[in-house]
Amino acid sequence: MANTKSAEKNARKNSVRYERNRAVKTKLKTLEKKFQSSLESKDGDQARESARIFISALDKAAKSALVHRNKVARKKASFAKAIVDMQSGGKSQKPPAKEKPPAKEKPPAKEKPPAKEESPEESE
Repeated sequence: MANTKSAEKNARKNSVRYERNRAVKTKLKTLEKKFQSSLESKDGDQARESARIFISALDKAAKSALVHRNKVARKKASFAKAIVDMQSGGKSQKPPAKEKPPAKEKPPAKEKPPAKEESPEESE
């Protein structure tokens, strides 16, 4: 229970923000499901439109730090890839990997000079 006026006000603000954030997150989940269903139905125009709406909502959520910006970037990239894959019939259009040139051979390691052995005459 809040003891001061400022604590009471902070409790009110927190509850309002909690409800607002929860509504936005729920909306994001719903929009993502709509996009996934349009992908499964192979409807290109519907998928692009739902992706546009979802990406806009993601950007707004990232602006208020409700969703991390890296997560938003990851989602946007995966959606763009999914749309391209759907249009190309499930085949990604990556260029073939370049062959690496053969590795240079290393020169043989230098041999260490033999260790000096002490004669019994020197140690006395």
